[in-house]
Amino acid sequence: MAVLSKIRKRSGLLLLAIGFALLAFVVQDLFTKGFKSLSKDVGTVNGKDISFEEFRVKVANVEKSAQNGQNMTSMQASNQVWNQEVNIALLSTEFEKLGIRVGEKHIIEVLKSDPNIGQNPAFLNAVGKFDLNKFKDYFKSNPEGVQMLKDREKDAELNAKYQIYNSLVKGAMYTTDAEGKFKYESEANKVNFDFVTVPYSSIKDSDVKITDDEIIAYMKTKEKKFKSEESRELDYVLIEEKPSAADEAEIKNKIIGLLNTHVEFKDGKNDTIQGFSTVTNNAEFVNLNSDIPFDSTYVSKQDMPAEHADALFAMPVGQIYGPYLFNNHYCLSKALGRKAGAKAKASHILISWEGTKVPSKKEKRTKEQAKAKAEGLLAQAKANPGMFAILAMQNSDDSSAQQGGDLGFFGPNQMVKPFNDFVFNNAIGTIGIVETEFGFHIINVTDKQDAIRLATVAQKVQPSEATNDKIYEKATKFEMDAATNDFAATAKKLNLSINPSVHVKAIDESFGSVNNQRQIVKWAFDSSTSIGDVKRFEIVNVGHIIAKLKSTSPKGLMTVEEARPQVELVLKNKKKAEKIKAKMTGASLAAIAASNKVTAQNAMDLTLENPALPTAGFEPKVVGTAFSSKAGQVSAPIEGNAGVYVIVTKSVAKAPALKNHKDYINKVKQQVINYSGRVMPALKNDADIEDNRADFY
Repeated sequence: MAVLSKIRKRSGLLLLAIGFALLAFVVQDLFTKGFKSLSKDVGTVNGKDISFEEFRVKVANVEKSAQNGQNMTSMQASNQVWNQEVNIALLSTEFEKLGIRVGEKHIIEVLKSDPNIGQNPAFLNAVGKFDLNKFKDYFKSNPEGVQMLKDREKDAELNAKYQIYNSLVKGAMYTTDAEGKFKYESEANKVNFDFVTVPYSSIKDSDVKITDDEIIAYMKTKEKKFKSEESRELDYVLIEEKPSAADEAEIKNKIIGLLNTHVEFKDGKNDTIQGFSTVTNNAEFVNLNSDIPFDSTYVSKQDMPAEHADALFAMPVGQIYGPYLFNNHYCLSKALGRKAGAKAKASHILISWEGTKVPSKKEKRTKEQAKAKAEGLLAQAKANPGMFAILAMQNSDDSSAQQGGDLGFFGPNQMVKPFNDFVFNNAIGTIGIVETEFGFHIINVTDKQDAIRLATVAQKVQPSEATNDKIYEKATKFEMDAATNDFAATAKKLNLSINPSVHVKAIDESFGSVNNQRQIVKWAFDSSTSIGDVKRFEIVNVGHIIAKLKSTSPKGLMTVEEARPQVELVLKNKKKAEKIKAKMTGASLAAIAASNKVTAQNAMDLTLENPALPTAGFEPKVVGTAFSSKAGQVSAPIEGNAGVYVIVTKSVAKAPALKNHKDYINKVKQQVINYSGRVMPALKNDADIEDNRADFY
C-alpha cells in the first residue's frame, strides 16, 4: 500500500515535460448562478468543449493533494488548470493530424521516469533494474490500484506522444548552408556611407494630433496584436480601517501603565501588581502582557529597529527603553544581558573532492589532491590576506565565490560544527583550514558582533470598535451618496481620494492595489450590474472598497485608451515623417542638410549584424538600404527608428568567400535552439478559444 501511496503523491512528475501537472484550487461560488451554469461547458478550444463536470472532478481530485501548503489563490490555480486543459486540447489535435501513436514500451518509459515507479524496490530485479513483470504482478495482487494505474497510463500516453511531437519539431529546426552564408556576410560585409538625418523630435508632439479613429484603423491592420478580452473599467475609493489618534494614545497609555508596580482592587481586596521595572520573571510578564511572546535569543544591533538600535544596544542590564512605536506596536524593552561575539562574519574558500556533497565542483580531484591545493591556498592567503577574495573567486567550489567567499554574518550552530567552532573560537583576522563533509575550507574570520537579550512587551495599535463603526458609517454614507451623485465630487466632499481607474477581465482576481478581490470582479461582470452602479465591499483586515462601474468593453479590439500608449508614438512618427520628407529635397546631401539646418555625417564599416549609426542608434533599414544602393547616388528619404534619413553610399566591402560556413551555421543553430518553445504560443494564437470559467467561479 505504501507503494501506491507514493505513486499517487508523485504521479504528477509524469507530465512535467509539457507542464501538464495539475495544481489544486478551491472551487468558489459554484452555485452562484444556480443550476443553469451546470449545463454549460467551462470553455471550448477550436469547437471542442471542455466539460465543467470533468473539470470539476479533476479539480476535486487534485484539491486533496494540494493541501500541503501550496501558496496560491483560487484563481491562480484555476488559471494553471485551464492552461493545462487548453494545452492538452491543442496538442491532442496536432497528434491526430500527424498520426502520432505510442505503444506499451513508450508508456512504460514515461512511467519509469517517476522515481516512485522506476526506482521503487518493489519493481526492481536482482541487479537493481526495473522489472516490467514485477510491476504488472504488483497491480495484479493490488486490484484497488488498477484504476489509479489506468489514469497514470493515460497521462503517460499523452506525455509519450508529446515527446515524439517535440522531437519532430526540434528535428525541423535545422540550419542550411545558405543561412550560415548569410550570417557570415551579415557580420563580414561592410558599408561606408554619408547620411543626413532629421529626427522626429525636431517636430513637437503637440503639433501632431492622433485621433481615436486613426488608432482604431491602425489596430484593425494588426488585429491579433491588439485583440482583447471582454473587460470592465471601474473607479473606486478605498477607506482603510486605521486606528485613530485616540486609539494610538490608549495603547500607549496602557503600555506606560505596565511600567510601575500598582495596586488594583480585585475580588473584594487590593492586589499589588508588579510593574515591568521591578518584575523578576520577565518571560512570564511578557507572555502575560504582550501580543508578541517572549524571545530569549540574543540580538545584534543590525537586527534591531534602525531608529531605536543605538538606544536599545546602549542600555545597561535592567534598564527599560520606551515606550516606542515599531511595526504598529507600542513597545517597552528591558535589557537582560549582553554576549560578546554572538554573531560572526567570515569568508571561505571551499576545495572539495569527488564524493563530497558539492554539486558544482570546478575540477575533479581526489581528497589528497584537494588537501594539497587547500594547503597551498592557505599559505597564499596567510602571506597576503588582502588577496583572499581573489583567491576565493578563482578557486572556491562554493557559490559564495562570486562574493569573494563572503558568507555574511551568522549565529552559533548555523554552520557545520568544525566550521562553526573555528569561527567562534578564533579572533578576527585569523585564517585557517578545517575539514567538513563538503571539503576543505580555508576560513578568514572577518568580523564579530556583540548581541543583547531583551524582554519586550509589545501591544498592537489597531482601530477600536468605535473607530471601526465611524469608518463603516463613512463608507456606507459615501456608497449611498455616490449612487445618486457624481462619484468624484462626492469623494471630494467627504475628503476621500479616488484611485486610478482599474480595468479587469472576467476571470481576474486582483483589484487595483488590493489582491484576491474576486467578489468585486464578479459584481462588475454580473448581468444585473449597469454602468454607473456603485457598490461597497468590505475587505477583511483592510477596510472598505466602494466601486463604480465606469464602462464596459466587449471582446474584440482593445479600447482606444488601452492601445494609445502603444500606437500613438508610431502614428505620430509616421505623420512627422511625411512632414520631414516634404522638406528633404535637394540634389546633394549638403543641400538637403542646409535646407533642414542639420549636418551631413559619415558612417564607417557598418554591417547588417550591427547597424548602429553614430549619434543615431539602431537603424537596420537605413544600413540595409546603404548595402543595396548604387554608389554615389542620393537615396530617397528613409523612415528610420529615430528620424528620416537620406544617404549616399560610398563603398561596399564584400567579405572573402569561404569554402564552408560551418562556424556560422553553428551560430545560427544556437539562436534557433529554443524556437521549439514557440509552438504552444503559436497554436494558442491561431486557436479559437472560449473561456467560460467566469460563469462558474
